[in-house]
Amino acid sequence: MGLLNAYNEWKDSRYQQHVSLMKEQNKCPDCFGRGYHIFPATEFVFNVAPYDCNGCNGTGAFTDWTNHNETN
Repeated sequence: MGLLNAYNEWKDSRYQQHVSLMKEQNKCPDCFGRGYHIFPATEFVFNVAPYDCNGCNGTGAFTDWTNHNETN
């Protein structure tokens, strides 16, 4: 169990670093500030319309992402 706990702690620390970096840049951590997602398998193959980020409601702003996560 020590190995699994170490992995989970590492993963959580990486996520917290990512969130703090996105906070400094005022970008949504889920979509990297773009405001939308593209399904990776079809990114270069088909002309699939991107869908809005659920985390920031399509704005790409960290403040909107924070407000959305506080309400959920």
